[in-house]
Amino acid sequence: MANARDTIYVETRVPLKEVMRGSPTTIEAEATVAKAAARMCRSEVGSCIVLSGNVPIGIVTEQDMNCKVVAKDLKPSSIYVREIMSTPLITIDSERTVGEAAQMMIRHRVRRLPVVENGKVTGIVTVRDLLSVANELNEIMSDLIVINREENYSMGLCDRCGKMSDNLVSMDAMMLCNDCREEERLR
Repeated sequence: MANARDTIYVETRVPLKEVMRGSPTTIEAEATVAKAAARMCRSEVGSCIVLSGNVPIGIVTEQDMNCKVVAKDLKPSSIYVREIMSTPLITIDSERTVGEAAQMMIRHRVRRLPVVENGKVTGIVTVRDLLSVANELNEIMSDLIVINREENYSMGLCDRCGKMSDNLVSMDAMMLCNDCREEERLR
């Protein structure tokens, strides 16, 4: 069992505002799938938030287009976005955290969450956005572990007392034997 000294606790509550992309791509519900696909290509995104007037009512994704139009050999210029969009639109408040967004994506089995502020969609966050944060945190944690790890070496001379030891450990940038480590801890 590890003691408290061996455990590193890091709490991260990264605000969603830090990772979301602003000004999400939108399309009217009465637009055709061909128009939505063209807009997604121009914006280099994989989805459009579907609007009725200025009210967000759904989302249309590349997967919706592939499974509901292309796979059925339908003509994209004759199918309307409202016919294939995913609804109801699952959103998350901009004051939430990255962790809460990840939990919501898992629970609802979605890969994109429109971000809402004061009832209006102000951004979108995707699984890829969350993974980029996770990768960054993993790198930081790896660095912290390396910095705080006491590395054991089998044999050598103690940097403090000069005696041969078969259990040297790095401590304060010095390789110390058991006796010298105990002295250092008592100081």
